[in-house]
Amino acid sequence: MPETPPQTPSRTARTVPAHTAVIPLSAGARWRAFWVCVSVAAITILDMTKVNVALPSIGEVLDAGSTELQLIVSGFVLTFGLVLVPMGRLGDQRSRRTLFVVGLSLYTVTSVLCALAPTAEVLLIARLLQGVAAGIQMPQVLGMAQELFQGKERARAFGLFGATIGLATAFGPTLGGLLIALGGPTDGWRLIFWMNVPLCLIAIGLALWLLPETRTRSQRPVQLDPVGVLLFGAGIVSLMWPFLFTTGAPTDNPARWWLLVAFALFASAFIAWERRYAARGRNPLIPLGLFRISSYRNGTLLQTAYFTALPALFLLTTLFLQIGLGLEPVFAGMVSIGFALASAASSWIGGNLVSRHGRVVVVWGLVGVLVCAGGLVLIALYSAPAWTPYLAAAMMTVGGAGGGLVIAPNQALTLADIPVKQGGLAGSVGQLGQRIGAAVGTAVGLSLFYAAIYRESGTHDDIVVYHDAYAFGMLSVGVFLGIAFLISIIDLTARRNRAADGAAAGGEQMP
Repeated sequence: MPETPPQTPSRTARTVPAHTAVIPLSAGARWRAFWVCVSVAAITILDMTKVNVALPSIGEVLDAGSTELQLIVSGFVLTFGLVLVPMGRLGDQRSRRTLFVVGLSLYTVTSVLCALAPTAEVLLIARLLQGVAAGIQMPQVLGMAQELFQGKERARAFGLFGATIGLATAFGPTLGGLLIALGGPTDGWRLIFWMNVPLCLIAIGLALWLLPETRTRSQRPVQLDPVGVLLFGAGIVSLMWPFLFTTGAPTDNPARWWLLVAFALFASAFIAWERRYAARGRNPLIPLGLFRISSYRNGTLLQTAYFTALPALFLLTTLFLQIGLGLEPVFAGMVSIGFALASAASSWIGGNLVSRHGRVVVVWGLVGVLVCAGGLVLIALYSAPAWTPYLAAAMMTVGGAGGGLVIAPNQALTLADIPVKQGGLAGSVGQLGQRIGAAVGTAVGLSLFYAAIYRESGTHDDIVVYHDAYAFGMLSVGVFLGIAFLISIIDLTARRNRAADGAAAGGEQMP
């Protein structure tokens, strides 16, 4: 018996014309605005994944070590996560369109800085600023979608959003490898950042033209909870810092793990402050009551665990193919094309299925991704090197079919019970979980990968060393996917129990 799907909108909600807070919109105008939002998200996610394939080239050209390369990837995620929630809060109170334009403008400038970077240090600083820009614009995407759509139309929108993000995530390495091939080994990686400039300029023009204003002008001051912002920022930095500086090298400083104690203290202080701030009648940075909504809490935890695993899966596979098997970047990136195409198709299917079948769609999707992760390891260990890329591409297609059933359906289930006016904040908290997960998962996977290389180099054949490194790194991917699967089973069971209790009591079934 499938669990009860999210509540459908009431008759009143179905008969009232769809609109933003103040401006009635036709269906065509809403979908045009939605595609502008999705294009902004795609640019951001594409940029995160296409940089991965450029790391070996960046390391050679800029003489960057493993720590610097790790920070070029994860430092972006750190600053991205730091500003996500405050900007989501600001978007709920003020103009999302303005924040889109501000974020895109900054993203354009920082992309130019990345493309022109003469040293690894300059590239790192530019990437940190680029993360800030991404954190300004991304919370507005889900917030705008939450306001523009309701009911089944919202599920359809999230299905399309998931398909686009799936394509961007998986096509990123392929596109990055192609740009490196076109630009050459020395400057090819710079094309990865130059590509953002025209895309961002086009997106700015479309945002000014097609995005509606979703807020009236307000004389009320913006409420951003400055103490909460400071405690929140300190907590995020202390949590992510040890992982950002975990490379697997023998020179890693073990004292960095003490920062996790600081994280626990900051997190406790943040929760205490938010409760006190809310008790005084103020608007806290994160309304903790959101997490009393089981659909939101479970969905957020699930996507955090899932995105802790997925970026590491792509990065480790790309590194193994490039460094371990000597595959050219463009061909290493092409291995993930099957994942992109399959996830795009299954995201659309999943967005339609979730309104009827609910959480069980996500459960089966996670099964597919788990099969993919295990299959990739077996292929790397036991297939002939000449066949490994082809077999890995086939297995990636299986993973993509499962992955598309995870992202979009889970997003719809997670935000189903969230008030529209908190959509930007709720979406940005979920995005924060994804970004923290990506940083932690990438750091853990890379540290296991490089630790095996440092430990075994000189004692085994190179191919054996890279086999072991890949297997150890992918072990972390399997663990985090297993956690996501466990959360999905817990949520599925809870939903079915509530539905059964509601049926036994003769009342309305809960979502």
